[in-house]
Amino acid sequence: MKLFHCQACAQVLYFENIRCERSGHALGYLADEAELSALEPLDPAEDGTSLWRPLAAPNQPARLCANAQYEACNWLVPADSTEIFCTTCRHNRTVPDLTDTANLFAWQRWQSALHRLFYTLQRLGLPLANRTDDPNHGLAFDVLADPPEGGGPKVMTGHDEGIITLALSEADDAERERRRTAMGEPYRTLLGHVRHETGHHYWDLLVRDAGRLEECRAVFGDDSQDYGEALKAHYANGAPADWQDAYVSTYATAHPWEDFAETWAHYLHIVDTLEMASAFGLRLRPQLPQAEAEAAAVLAAKIDFDPYGPISIEDMIEAWLPLTYAANSLNRCMGAPDLYPFVLSAPAIAKLGYIHRLVRGDNAA
Repeated sequence: MKLFHCQACAQVLYFENIRCERSGHALGYLADEAELSALEPLDPAEDGTSLWRPLAAPNQPARLCANAQYEACNWLVPADSTEIFCTTCRHNRTVPDLTDTANLFAWQRWQSALHRLFYTLQRLGLPLANRTDDPNHGLAFDVLADPPEGGGPKVMTGHDEGIITLALSEADDAERERRRTAMGEPYRTLLGHVRHETGHHYWDLLVRDAGRLEECRAVFGDDSQDYGEALKAHYANGAPADWQDAYVSTYATAHPWEDFAETWAHYLHIVDTLEMASAFGLRLRPQLPQAEAEAAAVLAAKIDFDPYGPISIEDMIEAWLPLTYAANSLNRCMGAPDLYPFVLSAPAIAKLGYIHRLVRGDNAA
């Protein structure tokens, strides 16, 4: 993620901000420029819709996505577009009853995760057809509330041929923590969920439909094994004791599809976080005694590169590992869980390298 600022006053902003508290300007995100912009009002359109002049692109008048009315989106739509939703919100297929305040709050949290997801997918230049563009394989999200007590099984997050179901209830921190603990997971977030589930979608597009099954199987294993039976075995027996030798997580051991999706999610974690670290100009220089110079060198890193640019996975990991050690150490000082509670083995890094080359069309450094 980039570091954003207000063009009117230079105040540093978060990606989700809708107003600059220093300058008073409304804010909107320009997807094509990957820029959060201060907005100045223009005369309304003929239909009464508010129009804005983004200071980051003064010649591109725009209006806010229709979901701005729910405080669920701050992305912009070109003023002359016939669309009312932004490029992210067009992927919403089903939303819960937003007249229910609890539903609205939970849906807003899911929307925040989806917009961060789409920032990364767009920066990577990945195909982003929605269900209108491609009725058979387009990417779409159903955010569903659980049925009334006794009315059926609870909603489970999952993927099916481009349709990703998201359980509204997981936007509740207590419920998500309950599930995380019950499943023995060290990490469970809304953003992690949507990154993982899109991994299944892009396996369909970039591997299965692109004729790359055999090369992918050489890295992740034979995906033709029965998926349902593999999951049953995983939940019954758990992960192998030596899972950290080759996988990014215990769930990745369940089936090659899950290994791919988990590795995909971790790749997005790494790219997004390294971009923010670079935006802050982070440099790690551990202060250890002279006798520990070798250990200090291992933990040193200068993060001054664009992770979306021509860089190798090895260089990314060389910066990532010291960064996560430092961030985990800071979190522990606050009594918080580790930012990145995972260990990356050489085989897991090789799998990340495959994802790196896949998303960049084999043109990665």
